[in-house]
Amino acid sequence: MTETVDGRPIWRLDFDKDGHVNPVQKSELIDGVKSAALTDLVLFSHGWNNDEQAAKSLYERWFHLLSEQIGGGHTVGYVGIRWPAQLWRDEPIPEFDPSPLPDRGGAAAATVSTTFDAGPPTIGPEQLADLKELFPNAKSELDDVAALLAAPTSPDTPKKLFEALREFSAAAGESFDDGEANGSDIPGMFDGSREARTVFETFAARLSDAGARFDTGDGAAGGLGDFGTKLLQGAKEALRQASYWQMKNRAGVVGKQGVGPLIADLNQNSRNLRIHLIGHSFGARVVSFALAGLPTGGPTPVKAVTLLQGAYSRFAFADPVPFGLFDRKGALAGKLDRVDGPLTVCFSSHDRALGTMYPLASMAAGDNASAGVDPLAPWRAMGSHGAFDCPTDSLGSVGQVYQFQPGAILNLNASDVVIKDAGPSGAHSDIFHAELAWVAASAGHLN
Repeated sequence: MTETVDGRPIWRLDFDKDGHVNPVQKSELIDGVKSAALTDLVLFSHGWNNDEQAAKSLYERWFHLLSEQIGGGHTVGYVGIRWPAQLWRDEPIPEFDPSPLPDRGGAAAATVSTTFDAGPPTIGPEQLADLKELFPNAKSELDDVAALLAAPTSPDTPKKLFEALREFSAAAGESFDDGEANGSDIPGMFDGSREARTVFETFAARLSDAGARFDTGDGAAGGLGDFGTKLLQGAKEALRQASYWQMKNRAGVVGKQGVGPLIADLNQNSRNLRIHLIGHSFGARVVSFALAGLPTGGPTPVKAVTLLQGAYSRFAFADPVPFGLFDRKGALAGKLDRVDGPLTVCFSSHDRALGTMYPLASMAAGDNASAGVDPLAPWRAMGSHGAFDCPTDSLGSVGQVYQFQPGAILNLNASDVVIKDAGPSGAHSDIFHAELAWVAASAGHLN
C-alpha cells in the first residue's frame, strides 16, 4: 500500500552511484501515478543523509510544509529520491524536530557564534567503514589516510598526508565538473602546485573561525601540541571536503543518467503530468543535471525547479564562464529551455559549508587576480551567492508574488530566514521554512 503525506501519495526511488534506478520502485511509481490520476508530481532530492530514517524524516517534513501551500484543483503526489551520499558521523544531523525554530533575525544571526568540540583528528572505524562503502574503489587509499591521521606527526607528515589524499580522490573515480574549472578527477585544493601545510592550516583556521575547539594535548600530534593537532584536524577536514566534492560530482551523474531518463519515462506514460523538481545541497545538483538527461525537442514536463542551498557552481548555467579563466561555458548552459517555468535559486550568506569550505576545496592553485576583491569568486556556490548574473530578489513571506519567468533563473536571497547555525556547516541544512515551500508551490502554480 502506498504511503501518504497529508493524504497525498508518496513514493521512494533508490538510485545507485551510476544513476540506475530500482526497477521495482520505478514500476510502482509509474503505475501509481496513472492509477491516482495525478496532475502533478513533486520530486525532491536530498543532499546527504545518514540513514533511511533521516531521509524519510526530511522528505515527510518538507512535503508537509509544501502541502500547506497547495491550492485546490491539483492532484499531487510526492517522490523522495535516494542516492548514495552520506554526511559524516561527527557532523550535526539536520534538524527534523517539527517544533518551530527560534525566531532570530538575519542581522542578529550573523553575530551569534557557537562553539563545538572538534573531536579527535583520527577517523573512527564506523566512519571509515562508511567512507569505504561510499567509495569502494578507494578502500586502500582510505586506510592509508586513516593510518597517517592516527600516527605521531613528523616533518614529513603534511607531505605524506597530502599525497595520500590526492591518491584517495583520484581512486574514488568521480569526475563530473560544472564548467567552472578544467575537468579534473580531483578537487583544486589537491593541485600539485599547492603546498600541503598551507592547505591543512587553512582548513584548520576556518574550523576555528566556525567555533571548533581543538584538543591541544599531545595525543596523536606526537608532542607538537597545538600546532600538530591543528595540522591533523586540517588534514581530516580536507578529507571530509574531498569526500563531499566526490559526492557532488556523483550527484551530476545520478541526475543526468538516472533522474532525467526517469522523468522522460513518466512523461511517456502520463502525458499531461506536470513535474516539479526540488533539491537540497548536492540534491540541487541532482535535479539540475536531470535537465541534461531529458530528451531534446518537444515540450518539457518540468514545470519548475527549486534549489535549496545548492552545493554546486554558481556558473553552471553561464555562457561563457566569466573571469577569462577558462575558455568554456557552464555544464548546464543552454539547458533552461527544458523547464516550462522558472528555476529558483534560494541562497543564504549564513551557509558556511558553501560560503567557506566549498570554494576552498574547489579552487585551483594560486589566487585569481581577475576576480578583484574576492579571490575565491570563480569557485563560489549556488547556495551561498546565487546563480551568476541572474536577477535577484529577497525571500519574502508566504503569499509573496515573485517575478518568475519561464526558462529563466531567479535568485532569492534567504539570508533573513535561513540562519540557524549548526557548527562548521552553518545554516546549510536550515531548509524547513514555510517561506521556502511557498516558493516551490508558487513557482509551479500549485498554490
